[in-house]
Amino acid sequence: MKKLVLSVAGLAIFGLQAAVPATPVQVNDPAMLQIVAADAQFEVLAEGFRWAEGPVVEPKTGDVLFSDVPQNTVWRWQQGKGASPYLKPSGYSQLNQAPNLAEGSNGLIFNQQGQLVLAQHGDRRLALLSGLNQGQPEYQTLVTDYQGKALNSPNDLVQHNSGAYYFTDPPYGLKNADQSEQKQLSFNGVYRFEPGKPLQLLTDKLTRPNGLAFSPDQQFLYVANSDPQAAQWWRYAVKADGTLGAAELFFDATDKVATEAGLPDGLKVLKSGHLLATGPGGVWLFDAKAHHLGTIRTGVAAANVALSPDQQWLYVTASSTLLRIRLKAPSV
Repeated sequence: MKKLVLSVAGLAIFGLQAAVPATPVQVNDPAMLQIVAADAQFEVLAEGFRWAEGPVVEPKTGDVLFSDVPQNTVWRWQQGKGASPYLKPSGYSQLNQAPNLAEGSNGLIFNQQGQLVLAQHGDRRLALLSGLNQGQPEYQTLVTDYQGKALNSPNDLVQHNSGAYYFTDPPYGLKNADQSEQKQLSFNGVYRFEPGKPLQLLTDKLTRPNGLAFSPDQQFLYVANSDPQAAQWWRYAVKADGTLGAAELFFDATDKVATEAGLPDGLKVLKSGHLLATGPGGVWLFDAKAHHLGTIRTGVAAANVALSPDQQWLYVTASSTLLRIRLKAPSV
């Protein structure tokens, strides 16, 4: 690949070779080529992070915000300017006095009011960015406990058309995970939070609930389980009251974990109903019938994905990098 000039925090880095395949599109079914061209290539937009996660495209600017979880920082990538720190702390502000991994935010979304909402590992809550005071972020807690017990470490979130937030709560932000002395809940849950109402536990049956996304008509919720022993994607019908129907195994990739880097993690759903889901080897593309059309290979473990508003660009946080690849705008 040709030499790249990248910008991280305003510092130019010359001659870096991206750790991504030169021809990343691996086609299992020709239907994949309706979504991404066979010769599409990744651009490396920025790199040098500890663990990049939770990308989201800011609606007003087109900038990409993403978390560096261990560094407790949200970065902002701007076209032509590169990446620079935006929020620090992003998810650990010593809200909890007991020692923990002091990790920052993970998943990020812009809600229906255009406000940034963060799944914060260290502070163990969903929080809304309420402002910046002389460059220092100020957060408003949305939810931090379930029936009086502290959440584990909220990981990813989406917002339903009703305004309710759905989020996952694995133990990744706790030292020793399920064996952590700080873990107050005996399970790792998927929740529904409607402001002004008690937090609802939707399921406690997944060992490592992680990324989640709604189908275009919001009749289904997809949830990734990032457990090496059960590397799976699940689908749930969304009931009229916002709760979930019975779990349906969408796809099981456990047999790929031993040979490919990465696990089911973040995912997004195109307007066409196709899923773009990080998993072993890169970003897996599924149709709505759970047919694996192919994989966009990243060369390193891929954590999460984001779509531009026109769905012509896919942004991927993969280990220490922020990547971008062009899609074909899918028809509905």
